[in-house]
Amino acid sequence: MDSREICTDPRLTDFLVEYLGRWTEADGLTVVGSPARTLPGWDGKVRDVVGVSTPRGGVLSVAPDTADAVRDAVRTWDDVAARLPAALGRPDATAYRGVFRWTTGPAELPDAGEWVPALDPRVPEWLHPFGGHVLITFDGAGRYAAGVGVKRHNPAGMEISVGTEEAHRGRGLATALVAQAARWIIAQGAVPIYLHDPENTASDRTARSAGFPDLGWHIVGVGGRPQNELRSERSTPA
Repeated sequence: MDSREICTDPRLTDFLVEYLGRWTEADGLTVVGSPARTLPGWDGKVRDVVGVSTPRGGVLSVAPDTADAVRDAVRTWDDVAARLPAALGRPDATAYRGVFRWTTGPAELPDAGEWVPALDPRVPEWLHPFGGHVLITFDGAGRYAAGVGVKRHNPAGMEISVGTEEAHRGRGLATALVAQAARWIIAQGAVPIYLHDPENTASDRTARSAGFPDLGWHIVGVGGRPQNELRSERSTPA
């Protein structure tokens, strides 16, 4: 798949428009002041800056009252790390960049888990905030081995987060669960999204094996280390 063809899928375009406030195929960086940056996200938290960059361009979405200052200070994606925090009035904050992946053709692997309520007593605490149902693999004794939570950003796009218990790593559970969850998301009429830290080689392997190519897209934010935004970094070797 060529990175220039990504937004030919209307589901991804719809997701980006709602998530960022606007999408564009223009080259370079486009700053958008969006009310979405003042509203609670999938977990009830407000994220006042979110960007999605591509090899050609992309959109940096900020709260409307900071848009002019950000446009003046941040002209290119290379400016983000050094200039964005100060433009937001938070000079001590850190801008981060993660890998942004999506797919319409997840790997055809056997199902590895079952959907259970997020608050099922067998489900670990890190999966509780996802709400609804989560996708879990239990071991032979009925204990949690690996699981996926789905961040329901909007009806057009849902993000997968995965984690595996240490004793069950190296068996392909993360890869199989991610692919299974991606097929479920597609069946809901949405596009599956997978984010991870660029330095997390385990997440990279899991994503590639599950059918999520790296097309040179990135997710951008400001704050501390992006462990919450990039929860997919819990992924372990498949």
